[in-house]
Order: sequence, then structure tokens, then C-alpha cells
Amino acid sequence: MGMKTREIDYMVRCFELARRGARWTTPNPIVGCLIVKDGRIVGEGYHPAFGGPHAEVVALKQAGRKAKGATLYVNLEPCVHRGKTPPCTDAIIGAGIRTVVAAIADPNPLVAGRGFRILRKSGITVKTGLLRTEARLLNERFLWFMEKGRPFVGVKLAQTLDGRIADRTGQSRWISSIPARVYAHELRARYHAVMVGAETVRQDNPDLTVRHVRGRQPVRIVLDGSFTAPVNRNVFRTSRAQTIVLTSLRRMQVNRKKTVMLERKGVQVLGIDGPPRLKAEVILKVLAGLGITSVLIEGGGTTIGGFLEEKLVDRLHGIIAPLVLGSGKTGLDLNGQTLRTPIRLVERTVSRIGDDVVIEGRLEFP
Repeated sequence: MGMKTREIDYMVRCFELARRGARWTTPNPIVGCLIVKDGRIVGEGYHPAFGGPHAEVVALKQAGRKAKGATLYVNLEPCVHRGKTPPCTDAIIGAGIRTVVAAIADPNPLVAGRGFRILRKSGITVKTGLLRTEARLLNERFLWFMEKGRPFVGVKLAQTLDGRIADRTGQSRWISSIPARVYAHELRARYHAVMVGAETVRQDNPDLTVRHVRGRQPVRIVLDGSFTAPVNRNVFRTSRAQTIVLTSLRRMQVNRKKTVMLERKGVQVLGIDGPPRLKAEVILKVLAGLGITSVLIEGGGTTIGGFLEEKLVDRLHGIIAPLVLGSGKTGLDLNGQTLRTPIRLVERTVSRIGDDVVIEGRLEFP
């Protein structure tokens, strides 16, 4: 096996390790690290959770004295700033690492190439670009926020073969299979926030928490421009997860009593200047200001449709159940496209979970 092949295998192992922290690290990226000496892995680690030790530190601790003169493989540029943990560059230099092989640079302005420069200045050989495309996909939500300055937007749709998310009576539990619902909770843990409209809160009374898997709780966001969602809904219980209501500033000012009731429950209520139908672009600017790096929209059709019409959806997670209802609520409510100008799903993956088919991909707008 040639050196190039071995290096690819080492980086793939970094990816595997990184994914172990996928449900816990947001808003941080997921990172895996290997320490290799004389063709043997002497240390490995991953970033286990937001605020926890970084992958490089975990791997170096495992390697101990064997790290001296070794090569360190990592899927993202080592950090150079002091945040919740000390700079990884200090640990790498102090351990006597000879070479660092990193897939991609970290676009975070606090890092942005400085990590590589400090390592090189210390006499460490730095190589970059190995499996770059795969590394970018691994951390697409984090990279998007750092590079674009707005949250990465995903949409989760669970529907029947004929596009229904509820039957004619409004019943939606359960269209998808249990394994697919577990996967939906996995998605929630991987996104920084989950979002629904007021009608979904009113009709479905969702918790929007992570329950079927172990993982961090996302920030729950309710779009309620008219400020009409009942205050007794599950999403407004904040003992397990944070909730933010985005509404019209005028409606919020008119109904100050409701604002006080929600705030006493621990809900953060933010009023946005403008009409009750909140624009997707404005919503994302507000979320970016709050430091929200990614958001998964789970309903309803009007909310999803608004983001699609403004071309502000980046990835679709579609769960299709082998059912036909013939009537009922549809998952999308937007101005229809023609066959000449459809919204396309590209870079697709198709898999089977339980009885359902999962189709995911990036959205390409006309």
C-alpha cells in the first residue's frame, strides 16, 4: 500500500472519529484526529461535545511521548485561539509533532490560516487539501455560517407517496416509521436550531426536543408573525430546551400581556419590524445575530414555502412513507414551479430507513 493510499485511509478514519461527536458539538465543527508514527496509529481522538476537549488534545494525550516526531492527521485546521479550551497549536508544538496533515482550513475569523502559519513558523511541516471535498461536506453547516454569514437552512419533510403530511382530519401521527422518526431526532441534534410555524404549534403541539437518541437539545424557534400560538403548548416548556418566538413587533406591542406570560415561562420573544408575514431573509439575519449557525425547518407548509420562494433552503431531508392518502395536508405551500423551471435536488443520496425511503440533497433553484 502506497503512502498516498495510507494517508487517505488515515483521513477517512479522522472523518469516522469526527462523526462520533455529531450530536453534541454544535455550534462547533466536528473534528477527528490521528497521531501516526512509523506507520502505526499511536493516538486518536475526536471533539466529544461543545465546550469539551478538542480532537487534537485527546489524540495527543493518548499518544503521550510517542507523539514526538510523529505525524498528526486532522480534518480541520487546528485552532490557534483560546476559547473554552487552550489553543490546539500550543499542544501540537509542545508534543513535538513533526508533520500536520489537515484536510481543510478553518474559515472562522479567529483561525483562518493562522493555525497553519504558527505551526510552520515553529518548524512543523504542514500539508493541506487531502480529501478536501469530503471534509467540507462533513462540516457543511459550520463552514456555511462562517463563510456566508447566515445560518445553514435544512428542511425536513416526512410525507406519503402522494405528498401528504397529514390526513384530511389533520392527523399526522404517524406517517413515517419508528426508525425514520429516530433519524429525524438525529437530525435535530445535528442542527443548532429547529423551526416551525405557529400553525404547526397549534395543530400538532410538538415538543421539538431530541428524545429518541442521545444528543444536545437544539434551540427551538417558533415563527408566529400574528402572535396567535397558544401559550400552553409543549414547545413553550423551557425546562429541557431553549425556545425563541419571532413575531411582528407591532403584534408584540399590542399583546404585551402574552409577551410577559411567555417570558415568565423562560421563552425569549423577539419582535421584528414589518408585516406579520415575516420574510425568510430577515428571519435569518435575526438568527445570525443570535449566533445560530444552522436551522432545521420542520413545518408547516407555509413556513417551508416562504423559505423556498426566497431561495433560502440549502438542504432537503425528505422521508417518504409507502402510503397513499389521496387527500389531506401537503408539505409545501408555495407558488408552483413549471416543468421548465423546477427546483432541483442535486448531489442526492437515497437510502432506506425502516419502511421509508430517505432522499436528501442540496437544492438548486432556477
